[in-house]
Amino acid sequence: MDRRMRVLVIAIIVAFIAFLDGAVINIALPAIEGELGGGLALQQWAVDAYLLTLGSLILLAGSLSDSFGRLRILRIGLIGFGVTSLVCTFAVDGVVFILGRALQGAAGALLVPSSLALIIATFPSAEQGRAIGRWTAWTTSAFLIGPILGGALVDVVSWRLVFAINVLPIAVALVMLHPLGRDEPHPDRARVDWLGAALGVVGLGGTVFALIEQGRLGWADPLVYVPAAVGVASLVAFVLWERRAPAPMLPLSLFHARNFAAGNLATWFIYAAFMLGLFALPIFLQEAGGFPATLAGLAILPPTAMLVLLGSWFGTLGGRYGPRIFMTLGPIVVAVGYLLTLAVDLPVQYWWQVFPGMVVVGLGMAMTVAPLTAAILGAVDPARAGIGSAVNNAVARIAGLVSTASIGVIVAGSLDADGYRRAAVATAVLLVIGGAVSWIGIRNPAPPRDDAGSGQPTASADVASSDDRPRS
Repeated sequence: MDRRMRVLVIAIIVAFIAFLDGAVINIALPAIEGELGGGLALQQWAVDAYLLTLGSLILLAGSLSDSFGRLRILRIGLIGFGVTSLVCTFAVDGVVFILGRALQGAAGALLVPSSLALIIATFPSAEQGRAIGRWTAWTTSAFLIGPILGGALVDVVSWRLVFAINVLPIAVALVMLHPLGRDEPHPDRARVDWLGAALGVVGLGGTVFALIEQGRLGWADPLVYVPAAVGVASLVAFVLWERRAPAPMLPLSLFHARNFAAGNLATWFIYAAFMLGLFALPIFLQEAGGFPATLAGLAILPPTAMLVLLGSWFGTLGGRYGPRIFMTLGPIVVAVGYLLTLAVDLPVQYWWQVFPGMVVVGLGMAMTVAPLTAAILGAVDPARAGIGSAVNNAVARIAGLVSTASIGVIVAGSLDADGYRRAAVATAVLLVIGGAVSWIGIRNPAPPRDDAGSGQPTASADVASSDDRPRS
């Protein structure tokens, strides 16, 4: 196995572990609560503790990846994720379990930016679209495979195996990392923006905590409005500090690149919709439709197959024709898929009420994900690929948290047939907005030229500068 293929396989394994763990937990929640107790609060924090630390720390993780070396941060993240998975596996009570989940999210934050940045640093620009297509196809499918795998493990063995099983792919990834040696740290590694990191963690953590808990406690509760106020104030302070910091964790100049700014705005709407739709449908199928947990997971398998089969191909097409058309049409196709599911009624007739829409959803997701990722990371300097990836991942995760936290308002308190239809319409609206933002904001980079100016593509392309023209 050559170095590039080894890097791609490692990156897929690493990111898949982090994404899968966030998705697989949902199906295991009743079994976890049944053994550890704690009621609904334990179930909420089993999910929230992981997402809070993951979303809050991912910017810091991207900065650390660029400063101290991607391979080093990957190894630390993998070891940490393995240890915290075992903490969750052998948790004797709810407090230990929630602590393990929070630490697991922190370790997971180290994995995703480093894995994608490693691809950008290893593959020439001409091959990045195809490589990112493969990466996104397998890693994004973790959100869809998770309910199926979780249901099978819970039904056949125990919920504890959901966490213990992480140790095997982590061991494989660590073994595959060994021949790659060690990478050189960035020369500015001693100037990590710790103040910016702290403000970002408090800002994101406080606001996300408030958005999640307001559905249970209400905005008038001090446990909600105090974290919200502190979070918002910290985010404002974060932006002000990043404008003057000598070595900012988040260089605001990144957003001078049109595709980076527009791509992240589109990501907000698109991933808010992805998370909302894929959260609402399995719950509706189980609670209103009477589907067993494992069968509900199988019901949303078509998008997984479409991503795996077509993600790499659309990544290649995005590299050839530019990302704009795919980032515009892809979300609209997904929106059409969700609108097709408006035919659902009780009793649920899966094969004509749900299945056609899921196939269309999968086609649109495959069209969207790889070109979107390539457009955003192609707009930043490769030396800052880690922080660029971290920003985009943070935007996607926080958008999903906001949309998921808002589902009670969207469905009017119940995910019955009418409630699901409202969720499907809201999902479609977000997707259409994301497609419109892409059409207005994204520009296809000009094709790279060789040294003679012949107009023929070279073996590798420079990353587009802030005005989206190739740099010399």
